[in-house]
Amino acid sequence: MRPEHDQYYMGIALAVRERANCLQSKVGAALVLEDRVVSTGCNGTAQGMKNCEDGGCDRCARAEEYDHGRGYDVCICVHAEQNCLLAAARFGIAVAGSVLYTTMRPCFGCLKELLQAGVKAIYYLDEWEYPGGEFATQYRALETHFDGGVHRVEMEKRS
Repeated sequence: MRPEHDQYYMGIALAVRERANCLQSKVGAALVLEDRVVSTGCNGTAQGMKNCEDGGCDRCARAEEYDHGRGYDVCICVHAEQNCLLAAARFGIAVAGSVLYTTMRPCFGCLKELLQAGVKAIYYLDEWEYPGGEFATQYRALETHFDGGVHRVEMEKRS
């Protein structure tokens, strides 16, 4: 059976996630423009740095010292959504008007970057929420500026 567009593009994001090397959460993302994938990205350490799996990121290596959702400012990993935008920029691909498919709801920082880049809609698979909820109002305010909205995609159980 042929998958619907949302399931098809989310399936690509799931495949991209397989390359992620973060020890905390593996995330994959795909940017789609005019019904074509124009960029993909997964989360992991910055180019040329030792992977998380090899002890490259202190936040991953000493996870017990960082509360969930905190310490991003000392993490050397680049988020999947950021890698999508940066790969497109590196190769001169415009992303304004694109749609992002990501395996996890974007964090606060990525949401701002996606909005600034002109991404019009976001589809995510797994929920993510800033711990404590102190930024929930600001996060929801950012979400309202995506013309196509921010939507959760339902898919069958995956391994």
